[in-house]
Amino acid sequence: MTVFGRRRKLPAERRPPLARDERILAWAPVEGEDVLVATNRGLWLPAGTGSAAQRLGWAEIHKAAWSGRELAVTPAAEDTTIDGYAVMNDQPVRRFQLADPGDVPHQVRARVTRSVAYTVHHELPGGGGVRVVARRVPGIDGLLWTVRYDDGGSVDDPVVREVTSQFVAQAQAAINQ
Repeated sequence: MTVFGRRRKLPAERRPPLARDERILAWAPVEGEDVLVATNRGLWLPAGTGSAAQRLGWAEIHKAAWSGRELAVTPAAEDTTIDGYAVMNDQPVRRFQLADPGDVPHQVRARVTRSVAYTVHHELPGGGGVRVVARRVPGIDGLLWTVRYDDGGSVDDPVVREVTSQFVAQAQAAINQ
């Protein structure tokens, strides 16, 4: 917002290819001519060399941290699906220097936080742990159930897999009470 309560207008040539029901909430310039755009559906990352802009849905962002000048976003990607939940792994951190961040850091924090409907961490037999998370996804009815293993947890271990499925079932039962 400016002093007079008017929002900055995103230049048309920097506008990402929005979905029909998608609207821009905030944007910020990054290096060069690129922009970071927060919408009701996710965070549009700038186009890389030879690639188009990419939207990360709010439920696809594992972590986001704002240092006052840099926004660091840790995307998560699905490794496999087991018994109605997805096993997620962190992807490389994406860092963006924002000299004029506007409302982008606030929107990212609020939207990522709001996407989490349930989260709990459990210790696993033999060491390590697993975080069970239910996420809200815009445009999807119901929750997206995911797990993320700490170092030492492995989906390949049948005992870990069975215990994880039990933890997810307990979480789903707790939500549905």
